[in-house]
Amino acid sequence: MARAPHGSNQPPKIIYKKVYIEGHGGHHGGAWKVAYADFVTAMMAFFLLMWLLGATNEKQRKALADYFAPTLVEMKQGSAGSNGLLGGDALNAKDNYPNAAGQTGTRSMTVPVGGVGGKDVGTGEKGTLKDQRAMQAQDQKNFAEMSKAVQRRMQSTPALAKLAKHVRFVPTRDGMRIDLLDDANYSMFDLGTTALVPDASTLIGLIAETIAGTENPIMIRGHTDSLPYGDPRAMNNWMLSSGRSEATRRRLVSGGVPDARFERIEGVADREPLIKENPADPRNRRVSITLLYRRAGETGSGRQPFGSQPRIGAPQGTPAGTIKLPSRPAIVPPKH
Repeated sequence: MARAPHGSNQPPKIIYKKVYIEGHGGHHGGAWKVAYADFVTAMMAFFLLMWLLGATNEKQRKALADYFAPTLVEMKQGSAGSNGLLGGDALNAKDNYPNAAGQTGTRSMTVPVGGVGGKDVGTGEKGTLKDQRAMQAQDQKNFAEMSKAVQRRMQSTPALAKLAKHVRFVPTRDGMRIDLLDDANYSMFDLGTTALVPDASTLIGLIAETIAGTENPIMIRGHTDSLPYGDPRAMNNWMLSSGRSEATRRRLVSGGVPDARFERIEGVADREPLIKENPADPRNRRVSITLLYRRAGETGSGRQPFGSQPRIGAPQGTPAGTIKLPSRPAIVPPKH
């Protein structure tokens, strides 16, 4: 069989051409979008600035500039000193500015001319510190006069003269403390109760009569010795010391002291012994009446010095409001 002169029976060859598209590298990536966005933002800000310059007057432009300027506090923090706890300052500084930078130019910019403080604050004619010092000095004078008056009254009264050694006047940082002490031969209260004995009731009435004309706040604190009760669940020294403080407060109120004068009534049991080497010593049983210093701004301006107001007489006999507590049974001696 004859073949065709122009071809063959074999199928034609198919050639595949693969084209590889390489990715854009480096600056041909998407970073240009970020740069373009920054450029557009900068242009918008520039045109906004140009518009503001053309649409505002000199006064308005100054107000805008001041709005974006750092404040005095920020300037002070960043211009001198340190960023530590005290900011480069000292505890005794008058105007809270670094002492070493006292001669620098930043001081005049950041600290006002009248910005003096420290020990001079509150010492003016009506300053709080000056008023407080004046009141404290007046209170100390009143306390001295009051203690002398109580001692004179006690010496002039035969029933109270024997209690002179049981009364102590102790100046403290809070005011003046009047301690009413027991000993082995005498007790202000019946043993294990809150009932004042007649002499002690008269003595507290005398104190109430003397301090009724003052305005000092009063704190009362009761103390006991370390001898425990037989059943501490029914009665203990905490309850006894608190009850005696309250009984003393009631006697002072019945003697003419206003109830609003009392600031704290406390019972501390045997936790603050007067005779520390012997907590069971009967002298640890005591009641402390503390006249506290007045504080500026808490009372009226019409304060009266000691003795300028009429005194209120104290009632005689057993004080009203005596708290009835169980008797103190079977004292257990302290363990050694």
